Amino acid sequence: MPARLTPPPLVRALRSLGGLLVIALLGGLAAAPRAQEPAGALPAARDLAARIQAHYSTVRDFTADFTLTSTSPLAPKPVVEKGSVRVKKPGRMRWIWSTAERKEFVADGLQLYSYFPKDRYVMVTPLPKGDQASTALLFLTGRGDLTRDFTGVVPADMPAGEWRITMTPRTKQTDFTTLTLEVDRASLALRGLVVADDQGGVSAFRFDHMKENTGVADREFEFAIPRGVEIRR
Repeated sequence: MPARLTPPPLVRALRSLGGLLVIALLGGLAAAPRAQEPAGALPAARDLAARIQAHYSTVRDFTADFTLTSTSPLAPKPVVEKGSVRVKKPGRMRWIWSTAERKEFVADGLQLYSYFPKDRYVMVTPLPKGDQASTALLFLTGRGDLTRDFTGVVPADMPAGEWRITMTPRTKQTDFTTLTLEVDRASLALRGLVVADDQGGVSAFRFDHMKENTGVADREFEFAIPRGVEIRR
């Protein structure tokens, strides 16, 4: 694969689908407003994870803009990219990178298409089924559970107006070692996600303009392979 600005760990995570779905599942974090926690009080990790889990089932689809900051031991400095994302349960998503080197990742429920226009190729990968699915995919399809499949830690230092919880999968995953959720204290709306992998790479997402349950159509996740590009499987 040709060298590119995106650090290899992120590309690996997206191709394997697990890292992509870890991010996609977090559309469920947005919820109806809740009363803010008492000043200075930290929620228990299990309680916070349970609140997130309870709200996930209410979200059928979401759209958002994202800013991604990637760091890696293989890269001399962080890479900052921007784009948009659309997700619809189960297993449909479209990520479009609009800065630096444009790229696109589309899952239509059956296949994942990884498109790199500059290098003129598309990688086509079947979505995993059954036991092949990662913990993230199980959660996305409604068969996973944050409190059952992860252990959580709430750090003592919190940004103003947000809660953070770092989740470690109980079963070792190939696409990530931990993920940290960053949510609004009052509404539990998703603000950020930090994914760490076993090669020292960190992918930190911040989300803006998130909208849930707007009725995103299935056609938004169709992908037509451009004429003249190489197809890799």
